[in-house]
Amino acid sequence: MQRRDFLRLSVLTPLALGAGWCAGDVRATAAANALEPDGRRHRFELSRQHFLLDGKPFQIMSGEMHPIRIPAGYWRHRIRMAKAMGLNTIAIYLMWNALESEPGVFDLKSGRRDFAKFIRICQEEGMWVYLRPGPYICGEWDFGGLPPYLLRHPHMRVRDRDDPDYMAAVRRYVATVAPVIRPLLAANGGPVLMVQVENEYASYGRDLGYLEAIRALWEAHGIHGPFSISDGLGQVREARTYLPGTALGLDGDTDFAGAQAIAGEMPVWMGEGYPGWITHWGDKDFARGDFAGTLGRLLAEGRSFNLYVVHGGTNFGFGAGANANRDGSDFQPVITSYDYGAPIDERGAATPDYHRFRALLAAHVPHPLPEVPAPPPAIRFDAVTPQPHAALWDNLPPPKSVPAPQPNERLFAQDHGMVLYRKRVPGGGTLDVRGVHDDAAVSHGGRYLGAISRVPKAGLPERPLALPPGEGELDILVDSFGHVGYGRAMDGDRKGLLGPVRLDGRELRDWQAFSLPLDAHCIASLKPLHGKPARPGVFFRAVLHLPRTGDSYLDMAAWDKGYLWVNGHLLGRYWKLGPQQRLYCPAAWLREGDNELLVFDMHHTEGAPIRGVETLHDA
Repeated sequence: MQRRDFLRLSVLTPLALGAGWCAGDVRATAAANALEPDGRRHRFELSRQHFLLDGKPFQIMSGEMHPIRIPAGYWRHRIRMAKAMGLNTIAIYLMWNALESEPGVFDLKSGRRDFAKFIRICQEEGMWVYLRPGPYICGEWDFGGLPPYLLRHPHMRVRDRDDPDYMAAVRRYVATVAPVIRPLLAANGGPVLMVQVENEYASYGRDLGYLEAIRALWEAHGIHGPFSISDGLGQVREARTYLPGTALGLDGDTDFAGAQAIAGEMPVWMGEGYPGWITHWGDKDFARGDFAGTLGRLLAEGRSFNLYVVHGGTNFGFGAGANANRDGSDFQPVITSYDYGAPIDERGAATPDYHRFRALLAAHVPHPLPEVPAPPPAIRFDAVTPQPHAALWDNLPPPKSVPAPQPNERLFAQDHGMVLYRKRVPGGGTLDVRGVHDDAAVSHGGRYLGAISRVPKAGLPERPLALPPGEGELDILVDSFGHVGYGRAMDGDRKGLLGPVRLDGRELRDWQAFSLPLDAHCIASLKPLHGKPARPGVFFRAVLHLPRTGDSYLDMAAWDKGYLWVNGHLLGRYWKLGPQQRLYCPAAWLREGDNELLVFDMHHTEGAPIRGVETLHDA
């Protein structure tokens, strides 16, 4: 089952707010909802099927956004946008793999990783926080937020309390972030009302003891809740993974009566309500949603909710994840944009949905809403055409000899990027390449033979390729998308070449493998090209002169498939398959005067134009 197939919105079940709900509760809720985080200690509790703030019923009206997907300079703007829409809470995921790049190597402070700063800004802007720290979060993020270094273990079982290596890593993560979270709790004067335990576990496993172990870890480090879980009601019911004593958040489901029968006296709420949806490479168009009717009914009934997402942002760098069936088939990588059809779009502008939702919320809250902040300035620029700058083939590192192709994670402890597999073979015959994860360009004797893709919508399945006559080097350049981040398919989604390569039915052995992680060191050490490139696998460079800066979308429609850097910042992947053709570049990554654009394209040998526009797609 694909990611959130079970979460499509159902018809809202008319339901009162629970036993004993009356006009007095409505007045008390209005009083509690007027409270904002003020640096003093506040008591947030789960009681009598209600959320209580300082003893009074409190309605969580939350919108989700993720600091790692938003340029840090825009954090305050996006939070103010959510408040001006009428919300009182910001929900955030913590992406573990963005905070711990290697075992024990944590960065909680630089740039978009400083989640504590983001939470403090929420408090300064009068917004409460619903914290969703994982360890697993899904979020269409690479490997669901788990660090891909876990896949270097040959028999790793993630999300399993009986796997000692996985649990050791989880303990290290919790021990590192819990001391940062603890002073931010409402009970300690911060804005964090509630902490989620893992995420959507019932769609993966059935071991309630695993959730109990995760909660116990947080408690051992001074995080005593209140806690919540979030999942599809049908999955929780079938797997029996409701964690007693927690708020039960429903993902896209509105059968609150059915959920209350499971949660007992604990509150039931809409933990994820979807104003938009996921877009994958190869989809016909960007996904949209229709949530206004559901939001209106939630408000009318006083139901707590969390909009997933109020603002999506961008899967910068290698952040975008992927979905697949349980057996790894029907692989669907997520596009670079995480616009998600959200009411606040990718660059922070209000959409028509934003104004519809704001009108509904304005009629519900007892105070006037702030003015809607203007979006940051945007710029256009005329087309520039990067020229060939460096050939990948001239910039190969020393190879590693291996008896058979193996995945990136096992060969080089490499989480992302590309790996080149090379072997000298006789010419002629039929080549059969298996286990490509996820996209390969095949060459022989320097001659490009064709592409193979794990993405069904690309129309390039594994198939026999005819080798030309004459002995030569067989090169299989494998590029990876993000690791699957949902369901059982994530267990073994390693990258690179996982299957055998056969020539006329005989398995080829004894290969050379080259690590090409496309990281900052790799890019900074490129040796320039002399002459014209002989085959695809080329870096292209241009200097873009700007009289002023502003947010912009770089239109890559004339290119094929690859990556784009601006002044050393990796914006993400582009692909002619679409529907995304434009990559968002925040103003902070541009400068007045000269800017460097660097493109790596897997299939081009000549440059193509790039122009700057103001929107993700034309209206």
